[in-house]
Amino acid sequence: MSGAALRLSGLACLRGGRLLFAGVDLVLAAGGSALLHGANGIGKSSLLRQCAGLLPAYAGTIDRQGGVALADERLALDMELPLHRALGFWAKLDRADDAALDRALHAMALAPLRDVPVRMLSTGQRKRAMLARVIASGADIWLLDEPANGLDDASVALLGAAVADHLAAGGIVVAASHQPLPLTDPVRIAMAAHAPDPAQEASCD
Repeated sequence: MSGAALRLSGLACLRGGRLLFAGVDLVLAAGGSALLHGANGIGKSSLLRQCAGLLPAYAGTIDRQGGVALADERLALDMELPLHRALGFWAKLDRADDAALDRALHAMALAPLRDVPVRMLSTGQRKRAMLARVIASGADIWLLDEPANGLDDASVALLGAAVADHLAAGGIVVAASHQPLPLTDPVRIAMAAHAPDPAQEASCD
């Protein structure tokens, strides 16, 4: 992952005719991390989805080097399948081998639950399963939207260890969170500082 990189330049986002934010700049090289913070509805999730290529940039540019994996509020796992098979569907799409999937299950302490249907998992277990999907993907850039929601202290520690390993291997992490996250000296982006003024909003009508 030594070639991982993410660069945002003058990024802006328009949703439903409303300018959510503008002028976001960020440069991350291998091993770098960033933390987005701000009130609900200010554009944190939209920025992550732009970084993932799921939303277009209204203005500015996004340059990525390396694969991307996004963990947000959508579980995106077949509820009727055993956990290992449900995660295996995504692992195949990501061209990850069984060993990578097993390591991801172990990292999130889910190995004992591999044969349990996803619908039987608790909220915290489902969140750990979502994070395991990201880990197993082998993606260089992790985009994590409120990754600590629904996790107890022990699970947050697992998240911290997984993030630390990813960064040490040259990966990149961009996270949005209302809660403290186990990130060491991330670049901090206050989304309120990029909220549009009324004149900017009017120009989008």
